[in-house]
Parts: sequence; structure tokens; C-alpha cells
Amino acid sequence: MRAGKYTAMEVAGAYSVEDCWKLVRTHEDTGVSCMMLENCCYGRDELMVLNMVRHGLLSELVHCQGGYRHDLREEVANGRENRHYRFRNYLHRSCENYPTHELGPIANVLDINHGNRMLTLVSVASKAAGLHEYLLREKGPGCDAAKMNFAQGDVVTTIIKCARGETICLTLDTTLPRPYSRGFHVQGTKGMYMEDNRSVFLDGKDNAYDFKWNERWNSAEEYREQYDHPVWKKYLAEGVRGGHDGMDWLVFRAFFEAAKADAPAPIDVYDTAAWMSISALSEQSVAMGGMPVPVPDFTNGKWMTRSPWQA
Repeated sequence: MRAGKYTAMEVAGAYSVEDCWKLVRTHEDTGVSCMMLENCCYGRDELMVLNMVRHGLLSELVHCQGGYRHDLREEVANGRENRHYRFRNYLHRSCENYPTHELGPIANVLDINHGNRMLTLVSVASKAAGLHEYLLREKGPGCDAAKMNFAQGDVVTTIIKCARGETICLTLDTTLPRPYSRGFHVQGTKGMYMEDNRSVFLDGKDNAYDFKWNERWNSAEEYREQYDHPVWKKYLAEGVRGGHDGMDWLVFRAFFEAAKADAPAPIDVYDTAAWMSISALSEQSVAMGGMPVPVPDFTNGKWMTRSPWQA
């Protein structure tokens, strides 16, 4: 950025709030943009839910949930051999260390930094037992890592309060056996979307299934034709390409188009700093037994007038 180059960066969690401020200050000092390549913001289901929200299907939003729920025991356990950063982090830190996959799409539906903002968070961590048991089984009691005391709790729960009154619950769950899930969940006064069973529950339509919801699993597909996001309708017509079911290419394309036009980054430094800061802030809260921690306003008040996010 200081060299005047329109910049992109991978998803991340911050080591300190000051690092987030450095990113913001560098952009404001140089006028050069930096985009976080958060591919989950361009997922087909995430954009369909955003479209539902903007068309008022769920009415007033109240609560969102998301998670990075991914069994990473093998990756972390072999982190030294594979020179993977996670080993050192899991050994020394306990926090919501990978927040943006779940938080990015939630921030977009709740207009975070675009008419709304995160105010405070509390974060608590379970004990760390999963990696120890895995290392004992896979590498044996003679392995030095099996004797190490990992700081990272197996499950970290973070609750965020927003300026408009909504709450966000983030879950990090990476060192216990489980299937992959980002647990995207959006709840409003007229209904909700649930990722894990790919369903939409609407008041006045689905109430009869209250105790037999399994019969309505996958009901989100009923809304696909009407609410599939225009970006994805165009993408499907052109031909889906790229990894992670196509959302990698969409985030790359958004970056390429903005860079060529020297336009503002679709996911800019203010969004990036806010989302990344959750790691450092949750680390503070976990260390203090779940005490509330304020979330900085990296926009310095501009969140009140910034236009809604567009894919």
C-alpha cells in the first residue's frame, strides 16, 4: 500500500488491535485500497440469504450465528513438520482465531460498518483436551507435543452486541471430531435461515412443523428461484469456475474489477480491521474470564453514513 499498489490479503485474525489500526491508517495516509479476500461473502447460499434479508423476507433482524467448525487436529498436530502457523498459535493463544469466514457474511446482512457496528464482545473458551488426546493416539506418549499444554480451548464462544441491538454468536470448534460447518444462521421477527439443514422457517407458513422440522430440511431450495442473488444468476449462466464451489473466483473477480477501476475495495480496510480485530479482542476477553471488551470503531463514525455492502 505504501508503494502505491492496490492490495489484496488473505483472511486472517489479528494478533493485536494496533495492527488493525495500522492497516486503517496506512489506507488513510496513502489513499491506496486493500481488500480482504473473504470468499465466504460470495458463497451462493450466503448471498441468497443477503438477498432475502434485503427484500424483507425475515423482517427485522435480531440475531445471527456462525462458526468455523472444522476438524483441524491433523493439521495442527503436524504443524511443525509442515511449517504451519496454527501449531504455535494453538500452543500459546486461546481466542476466536479464525473469525472472518463466519463473521463476513453476518456483517453484510447486519450492515456492520454500513449503518451499524459492533459495540462489545464477550468470549469464553472450553478446556483444551482434543489435541492432547489426538497426539497421544496418533503419535504416542513419547511425542514431545503430547506433553505440551495447548492454550487454545477446543470450543470458543464469542457473543457480540451491535449498535442497532442485534447479537452475533461466533463459535470456533477445530480440535474435536466433527463434520465441517460454518453454521450460518440468520433470525428475524418473521422467520429464520439455518445453514446446517439448509432450511428457511417463516412465521405463518412453517409453524405446523415446529416439532417435526426434519420434514422441512432443505426447504431453502424452494426460495432459490426468487432469491438467488443476481451475481450468482449471472455466474451460473456464464459457467461456474474456481475453488470452494466457485466463490473463490467471485472474490478474485471483485478484486480484479475494483483494482482495474481504482475503485474502493468491496471489502475494505474498515471491514477488514473490524473483522480481524475479533481475534485479539476475544483473546483479551477469554483471558479475563469472559469480561466484556469494547470493539473499536475503525471507521471513526463513518459507519453511520456508509452505503450498504454490494457483492
